[in-house]
Amino acid sequence: MNDTTDHPYYLATGKEEDVFSHAHKNKIPILLKGPTGTGKSRFVEYMASVLNKNLITVSCHEETSSTDLIGRFIIKGAETIWIDGPLTTAIKTGAILYLDEIAEARPDVIVAIHPLTDHRRELFIDKLGETIKAHPDFMLVASFNPGYQRGYKELKPSTRQRFVAVSFNYPEAKTEAEILANETGIDENTANRLVKIAEKIRNLKELGLTETVSTRLLVDAAKLIHSGLSKRLSIKTAIIEPLTDDEEVITALTDLANLVM
Repeated sequence: MNDTTDHPYYLATGKEEDVFSHAHKNKIPILLKGPTGTGKSRFVEYMASVLNKNLITVSCHEETSSTDLIGRFIIKGAETIWIDGPLTTAIKTGAILYLDEIAEARPDVIVAIHPLTDHRRELFIDKLGETIKAHPDFMLVASFNPGYQRGYKELKPSTRQRFVAVSFNYPEAKTEAEILANETGIDENTANRLVKIAEKIRNLKELGLTETVSTRLLVDAAKLIHSGLSKRLSIKTAIIEPLTDDEEVITALTDLANLVM
């Protein structure tokens, strides 16, 4: 899959494109695992474009319920009508449904999608008393961040084993710099320095950061620099400030970044 004409920009770091294509061909749901900002959502957008399939994305949170996904009755004028949710729409039309951060959703969401992740490939809508068979092209894709969820919310083994899984992580330095250059138009030297700052911060385990520097944050910093904002201010506002509210940690990270840039 080297032809990226008119597709969202995505630089593969392994065989994830092949896995996704074969999972789609074999009607197997796929789980993308990895830290925030490592390209999971961009990858799904890219693959949907490559496969020429409609993509429906749901950003899950603690209030996301099966009703939100399946659909509900609403009052319109003097009548009550049924409105399909994104899951039902995807099933009927053969779209790719992407459940971003699925572990954040309520447990009833997992219960609802189980029959779609095995040989049945069907959805039961209890409010309508109907069972809908999935369109042949329908594909379920989910993502979650194992490191962030540990000790808080986790996917049960019985759920995880219904998916093929691909791990995402921060790219190698050369690859990450190439991503920054292609995504933002920033010069090679600045891209390499931004990646070096990220690597140094990622290795500072003793700071106890909940999340570390993602490729997404680097892209944001690169965009600000490319548009003319000073490099140090771009780095502080796009990389350092989003990571922590601790003033001492902000100062330490700022000093570290200034030494590199």
